[in-house]
Amino acid sequence: MASLARARLPRRIPQLGLRSIQTSADTTQLKESPSDPSQPLTVRLHEESFRAYKCEKPELEVQVTRDELLTMYRQMQTMRRMEMAADALYKAKLIRGFCHLAIGQEAVSVGLEHGIKPDDRVITGYRCHPFAVMRGGTIKGVLGELLGRQVGMSHGKGGSMHIFTPSFFGGNGIVGAQVPVGAGVAFAQKYMGDKNCTFALYGDGASNQGQVFEAFNMAKLWNLPTIFVCENNKYGMGTSAERSSSNTEYFTRGDKIPGLQVNGMDIIAARQAVEYARRWAVEEDKGPLLLEFVTYRYGGHSMSDPGTTYRTREEVQRMRSTQDPIRGLQRYIEGWGLATEQDLKALDKAAKAEVDAAVEEAKASPEPEIKDLWTDIYYKGTAPPFMRGREREEVHYY
Repeated sequence: MASLARARLPRRIPQLGLRSIQTSADTTQLKESPSDPSQPLTVRLHEESFRAYKCEKPELEVQVTRDELLTMYRQMQTMRRMEMAADALYKAKLIRGFCHLAIGQEAVSVGLEHGIKPDDRVITGYRCHPFAVMRGGTIKGVLGELLGRQVGMSHGKGGSMHIFTPSFFGGNGIVGAQVPVGAGVAFAQKYMGDKNCTFALYGDGASNQGQVFEAFNMAKLWNLPTIFVCENNKYGMGTSAERSSSNTEYFTRGDKIPGLQVNGMDIIAARQAVEYARRWAVEEDKGPLLLEFVTYRYGGHSMSDPGTTYRTREEVQRMRSTQDPIRGLQRYIEGWGLATEQDLKALDKAAKAEVDAAVEEAKASPEPEIKDLWTDIYYKGTAPPFMRGREREEVHYY
C-alpha cells in the first residue's frame, strides 16, 4: 500500500479541451460609451468568460449602466466589510460556534441579485451571509444573528447557518441538503404556475453528495425551473477539488442537464450568466440548468481553519492582488471614466460606516430570553395552546 500511495498519478486532461475558464476580474472591454451617462454602456466580456455543456454560451456583448456598476461596487464593498466585521467579532470571542465567511466571493452573491427578480428564490449552504442581505435582510440582522442577539434575523436563535427572508431559504448546515430542498421550492413554483425560478447553491465540496444527483434527476425528470449553482472556490474544507473529484468540470456533471461554467471573479460575467440562466428556466421553459462559478475564498473554510495548511500563502496573495472582484470592478469604473478614485473612496467610507453602525446596534441588542425557547417553533397562527417541556408536568402556555 505504501508503494501505491507513492505512485505518481497521470495528470488529468480537462474533458472539454485544453482551454480552461479564465478568472481575471478585469478583462471586460468597453466597446461603446454613450455621451449621456444615464444611458447604458456596451461592453464585451473576455472570450473565455464562459464554457458551455449542451447549450450555447451567453452573449459576450453586454449592456450595463453606470449606476448599476456603482451600485454593485458599493454592495460588494459592503458585503466584504460585513464579513470582515464578523471575522473581528469572532476573534474577539463575541461570535461562537460555526462561522463561514465569503470574502473573495462577493461577485457571485451580488451578481446573482442583479440578474434575478424579487420573487425568485435562493437557497444555499453555510457561506450565506451576503445572500441573506441581498435577498432582503439587513447587515444588523445578520451580525445580530451571529452574535445570538434578539435583533438577529432569526431572533438570535438560528446562528450563522439559519438565516431566512421570504425569498431566501437559508443558510443550511447539512452539506448538500439544501439542493433537493431548492428543487422542491422550484417544484412549488411550477405547480403554482409562477413565472419564477429557484437558484440552489452548493460548493465544490458538496458536489459529490448523492442527494445532489438525486435532485438533478428529479428536476430534469419534471422539467423544474431549478438553477443548480456550484460555487467552486477550489477547496472543499481543506481538500482541493482535484483530490476530491474525479471530474472537476462541475458544470458537466448534470448528465442530461445542460451546464455553464462562469468566471466568478468578474461581476459583469456573473450577472450575464444569471440572466441567461433565468431566461432559460423561466421565459424559455427549458427546465433546469447547472451553473458553475469559478471563484476563490481568501480565508479558511471556517473561522477555525487558518486556510494555509493545504495551500500556500503565496497562492492566496496572488489571487488577492491579481483577481480580486472588487478591485476588478474598480478598474472598470475608473478606466471607463465613470467615477474617480475619490468617488469610490467615498463609497468605501460609507460602506465602512454602515457596517460599523450595524455592529454597534447588534452588540447593544439583548440576548434571547428563556421564554423565547418556546416561540417560533410553529408557523405563525398554527401554534397549539400549550406545549409540554422536558418533563411531562412542565407545561408552557401561549
